[in-house]
Amino acid sequence: MFQRRPSGPATPRTGSRRFVAGRSPRPFRTALVGVVVGAALMVTAVPAVAVPAPPPNPSDGQLSAAQSQQAAAAAEVGRIAGLVATAESELERVGVQAEAAGTAYLIAEEELALAQQAADRAAAELRAAGEAVTAAETRIAAFSRDSYMNGASLTSSAALLDSEGPGELIQRAAMLDYVATNQLDVLGALEVARVRQANADSTARATRDERAAAEDAAQAAKEAADAQLASHQAAYAEIEAQKAQYEQQLQAAQIQLLELQGARNAYQQWVAQKEAEEAAARAAAERAAREAEAAAQAARDAAARNAAAGGGGSGSSGSGSSGDSAGGVSGVGYVKPTSGRVSSCYGWRWGALHGGVDIAAPTGTPVYAATSGVVRRAGTATGFGYAVYIEGDDGAVTVYGHVNRYFVSTGERVVAGERIAEVGNRGQSTGPHLHFEVHPSGQMYGGQVDPVPWLNARGVHVGGCGG
Repeated sequence: MFQRRPSGPATPRTGSRRFVAGRSPRPFRTALVGVVVGAALMVTAVPAVAVPAPPPNPSDGQLSAAQSQQAAAAAEVGRIAGLVATAESELERVGVQAEAAGTAYLIAEEELALAQQAADRAAAELRAAGEAVTAAETRIAAFSRDSYMNGASLTSSAALLDSEGPGELIQRAAMLDYVATNQLDVLGALEVARVRQANADSTARATRDERAAAEDAAQAAKEAADAQLASHQAAYAEIEAQKAQYEQQLQAAQIQLLELQGARNAYQQWVAQKEAEEAAARAAAERAAREAEAAAQAARDAAARNAAAGGGGSGSSGSGSSGDSAGGVSGVGYVKPTSGRVSSCYGWRWGALHGGVDIAAPTGTPVYAATSGVVRRAGTATGFGYAVYIEGDDGAVTVYGHVNRYFVSTGERVVAGERIAEVGNRGQSTGPHLHFEVHPSGQMYGGQVDPVPWLNARGVHVGGCGG
């Protein structure tokens, strides 16, 4: 009952796959550096039977030239490696600043909506005050007309002296008292209505001014975010081009160094080692995905049992498990939002807050609700591409950004472990990953805290970032 057919946008992100800022150096570079060192020690590390036939005895000049070429290639490798590291750091910086700009725009949108609500209330009060003034004026006009038609030209004394007897005198006196009191009533109501109308008009003007200011702020925030995102996009393209060029130069220098050292056998060993590492990484990723799905299924089963027993949501007790590879289900119903490895942590960098933790995983990897709650927003979000916001039963808002597709809608209730989206590479993203945030205060776009210790305290461990 917890598996649903995908209902969100299904168009995958196009374009080349980008490098995820903050990741550790690729196995390719690490392995080649190891090969270089291993090749230099090949004479003593390889058994005698594996050493190829010795080449002709070179002259002293040939040996000196070969050593100079090796030193120059090694220096070039070090220089290019430094340039690549600088480019990767810049790539992460602009990504963090772009996400911060998107969050600022969302906050401005929310303030604009609040100002619009205040303006609507003031307009309603102004209409009500106007109707009250009209009603009071109508009553006074009617009273004046009735007084005139009933002989209001006679004075009160004349009306009393005209009485034919004591009984009629008493009746006329009572009537005159009623008329005077009623007239004061109507005039007082008119005065109150006019004051209310003036107050309502003043309030309406003030709220209109506030709404205009909020609109200006929202527009300014959006223009700033758009300009920053455009600038970052250009920076991405330039850095990626530089990075590709540096990596090609690095690979060429490493191959040249291997050739100078005669490391053909070492290179073949590196290929075999690389394939083994990739196979091990794939196996580990598949195992982590299975464990994450098992934890999510356990949470869904617990929620189903609680629902059948009338337990009332995810706050019921139940056995939970935890682990760095897949996350766990605590007694109050929390799970790891997705499988994968942490690629970027929470914190301030380059003057901007990276308000969550990034978990790198292939596009299409399932994303689960970290806890039970209600979907408050699902769809496009500036900086994130697509994002899902869930208000949990514990009052905290959890955010799932850069998703490729989402399978829930606003107002829908979800349970811990329910599949709500899949990992993607949308928005200001440099590679497929899930950006996960926690707002314990219940704010939609502010109040972020480090999600790693927050999850750890609930029995869920994602690893990395000191977790």
